Amino acid sequence: MGEGFNFFQLIWLFFIFSALTPVLRQARLEAARIRLIRSLESKRKSRVITLVHRQESIALFGIPITRYINLEDSEQILRAIRLTPGDMPIDLLLHTPGGLVLASEQIAHALKKHSAKVTVFVPHYAMSGGTMIALAADEIVMDGNAVLGPVDPQLGRYPAVSILKAVQAKDANEVDDETLILADVAEKAIKQVKKTIKEILLEKLGEEKAEELANLLTEGRWTHDYPITCTELGEMGLNACGLLPQEIYELMDHFPQPIKIRSAVQYIPIPYSKEKK
Repeated sequence: MGEGFNFFQLIWLFFIFSALTPVLRQARLEAARIRLIRSLESKRKSRVITLVHRQESIALFGIPITRYINLEDSEQILRAIRLTPGDMPIDLLLHTPGGLVLASEQIAHALKKHSAKVTVFVPHYAMSGGTMIALAADEIVMDGNAVLGPVDPQLGRYPAVSILKAVQAKDANEVDDETLILADVAEKAIKQVKKTIKEILLEKLGEEKAEELANLLTEGRWTHDYPITCTELGEMGLNACGLLPQEIYELMDHFPQPIKIRSAVQYIPIPYSKEKK
């Protein structure tokens, strides 16, 4: 009986340990992020906010969840901005595939209204709604290999611009009512996003240039995942190539992807010098 009792105790301990391990790992990650954020804030005398969307393992089952810009993100960032004095700069670490237009617009307008300088750091990519947020900053600092993307709105699986083109290519009598309604919504969505981008860029670039860039980013010239480099942004009148603080890269290291299978990429994770033998 004693041996059986000890065996079941071990089973229970195993399950308790399995349940607590992800929680403790996440707590260590959070603590490390806070230390890096504090260090960067002290160095730059700013409020540092991170908007990083990656997959992270959650709870007991280690289920990965895909993240994107949503209303909870906008609520949290707006609260962080409210807690920041008007004369204190804001530094935003941005790494996202995009998300809801409403949430992205709220964040962009809130950053635009902040009195002190707003800097957005993009170490890898900030697509779609992330690009809208980046454009609202006073300064965009991108890694040399980082990219932004077009902000043309998407309706379900399809770009709004493509829906309009498909309807225009047919006689109206050959198009069903649902598609016509979808085209109407698509047209409104494009106008709304274009208006927002123009408002964001107006003070920075002036009426004519802001209108030109708003059209370029929303007209569907490229696919939605087209990578706009910092060099291309410079040609558009937005200087974005720069050197990111080392803390930005270190922060990104503390937003890991879940380890489910062997990674296709492997290297020794230390910097090398030219003198290395």
